[in-house]
Amino acid sequence: MSLIVQKFGGSSVANAERVFNVADIITKAYSQDNDIVVVVSAQGDTTDDLIAKAKEINGDASKREMDMLLTAGEQISASLLAMAIEKMGYPVVSLLGWQAGFHTSSAYGSARIKRVVPDRIKKELDKKNIVIVTGFQGLNRYNDMTTLGRGGSDTSAVAIAAVMNADLCQIFTDVEGVFTADPRKVKNARKLDVISYDEMLELASLGAQVLNNRSVEMAKKYGIELEVLSSMTRKPGTIVKEAKKMEKMLISGIARDDDVARVSIIGVPDKPGLAFRIFSKLSAKNINVDLILQSVGRNGTKDISFTISQANLKDTIEILNPYVELIGATNVVYDDKVAKVSIVGAGMETHPGIAAQMFEALYEADINIQMIATSEIKISVLIKRDDADKAVSAIHNKFFSETEPINP
Repeated sequence: MSLIVQKFGGSSVANAERVFNVADIITKAYSQDNDIVVVVSAQGDTTDDLIAKAKEINGDASKREMDMLLTAGEQISASLLAMAIEKMGYPVVSLLGWQAGFHTSSAYGSARIKRVVPDRIKKELDKKNIVIVTGFQGLNRYNDMTTLGRGGSDTSAVAIAAVMNADLCQIFTDVEGVFTADPRKVKNARKLDVISYDEMLELASLGAQVLNNRSVEMAKKYGIELEVLSSMTRKPGTIVKEAKKMEKMLISGIARDDDVARVSIIGVPDKPGLAFRIFSKLSAKNINVDLILQSVGRNGTKDISFTISQANLKDTIEILNPYVELIGATNVVYDDKVAKVSIVGAGMETHPGIAAQMFEALYEADINIQMIATSEIKISVLIKRDDADKAVSAIHNKFFSETEPINP
């Protein structure tokens, strides 16, 4: 007997037909003498619909009340799925996050899992029940419902797999696995059989929407192998696991992130400590800075450019505008029509010239690079958003020829 944790995303349970399809997947695994714990997301666009309803009532609603509202989406999915499994004649019970033992921090809207006490899950499994748990949520020390942020159901599933030493954690979604690029936009994108935690974490952090980056971090920490697969086609997916037993591909994937804005502080005096003072102001307001570019000082001044998420743009400009005058800089400018395109691959560490190939692909596509950042396994560039689709296709064609094998 094995313990299997299965997570189903919102598209997998979007309507009655898909709910019964998921119920069939679950019951087939259960019928093979496995213990099954299922984590579900809200149906389809339910979360977006609930946010829209909240804005109709109060555009400035507190985060606590928003969490009370948004947890309802997963509760609907869990109960409907349980009803479908009941109809098929199998024993099942649905549990809210707090009933399943999820204790979280008190950061409404973006809570962190502090611990999972799965006593109730274990009792239900002992009764031979299929256990369905609402993802994305838990209970804080004030006994308030909290949500884990977008993609939090992935994290919920991995947390259960870790605390219960599950034999397998499957993440079902609307794509067949992890691809070299978004298969909906790059026609020759190909599925990977295996990818390392580090590569998957980079792709998730850089805009690939297959797995939540916090779930990958947790899986790596506790050594939980993940399988990303489709609930629609039921084909083998992509395994996410430790890299040491894997062949290193040159490039594993290409990611695109549109949630980016570039901010530039012009004419900063070329003096020690000013960059620290600028970024400490942003850090104090929990504004995360990504790419940073500082020009060589000339005529006693330099320019500092960096990227942030679009949600933080307004606050960033409000913080910097009055401060710029204090430090003697000229002004602050920004561009919110940009995108970040990145390549990721463990093979970069031992193969020189990868950056040159990426830049050549962009040159051949007549795409201008605004900023560049590199690490051992990734290269990111900032470009005009209108060029992003063309950039991803050009880079993909450069690194993935029609005859090149995906998994050596």
